[in-house]
Amino acid sequence: MKKKVLIGMSGGVDSSVAAYLLKQQGYEVIGATMQIWQQDDEFEEKEGGCCSLSAVEDARRVCDKLDIPFYVLNFRDYFKEKVIEPFVQEYIDGKTPNPCIECNKHLKFDELLRRARGIGADYVATGHYAKIEKRGDRYLLVRSDDDSKDQTYALYNFTQDQLEHTLMPCGEYEKTKIREIAKEIGLAVHNKKDSEEICFIPDNNHGKYILEAKPDRVKQGNFVDKNGNILGKHKGIVYYTIGQRKGLGLSLGRPVFVIGINAKTNEVVLGAEEDIFKTDLIAMDINFIPFDKLEKEIEIKAKIRYSAKPADAILTPLPNGRVKVSFKEKQRAITKGQSVVFYYDEIVVGGGIIESIL
Repeated sequence: MKKKVLIGMSGGVDSSVAAYLLKQQGYEVIGATMQIWQQDDEFEEKEGGCCSLSAVEDARRVCDKLDIPFYVLNFRDYFKEKVIEPFVQEYIDGKTPNPCIECNKHLKFDELLRRARGIGADYVATGHYAKIEKRGDRYLLVRSDDDSKDQTYALYNFTQDQLEHTLMPCGEYEKTKIREIAKEIGLAVHNKKDSEEICFIPDNNHGKYILEAKPDRVKQGNFVDKNGNILGKHKGIVYYTIGQRKGLGLSLGRPVFVIGINAKTNEVVLGAEEDIFKTDLIAMDINFIPFDKLEKEIEIKAKIRYSAKPADAILTPLPNGRVKVSFKEKQRAITKGQSVVFYYDEIVVGGGIIESIL
């Protein structure tokens, strides 16, 4: 009897080819797009994006081409609760969140897996560039064969149960090969460009989005230096992130960078570029994959943002489930609210949310 897999279809080339590969491997494949847009007319004009209405039609056409069933599943309220509302609040609190990580954690590999089991599916699948391997008695998350497209940074929250019931067939391919396969089998999405924006913010202007969502929480305040001297006015802390130089609207005769954001005083702290290089941070909401708990200090590589290269660091357990990450070399613009992810060679050790910078 064929194993049944429910695959999340974004309408893009990766999930489309993933569905094809799974069918070729002998699975009974069911395609599904998560409906997460908040208004029925919200994304009708928007091209691309993993949650636009045009993406639904692309996914439907792919499933027709592959001769597999296709469904649209309503995740609207759950997405708002688990992704959008925390995203807005984090910015209001002076942090810089990563909504894709929260979406993966709460929707794709938690709620989607629950719904898959509800229809008798054995697995969920996605088009992510990552690999899942069983070594000994643990399931591990492993970096993709295409290092330039590896997406493990956004996937560190996996539990053992989720890893056991998740398939990611694209992890063993180069992106160029995935596009070749799509073209060979006649998928119209073979040359569709990758989505890079935040999917629920059509114009990629997160400050405007937060202002519209919480107009009473976005207020002008002061730009200050490290000593608290006022340098000018900012338009609201939600518009800024650590390391930012452009778009400050100041002319001080020297380059200045955002080095701190204080939500309590509604201040944005500016300084020299050297001020945004740090070595140590504290992280919370930690998840480990090869083991359940960090018992002692270990050497790892860590990255503080999706685009960063893993850098040598020491990982030290702290009380209350937190960890300290000490990089051997200073890192640029460590940012509260972003994730720090730990690696040992190609294996994802785990990760957490950056709580403070030391």
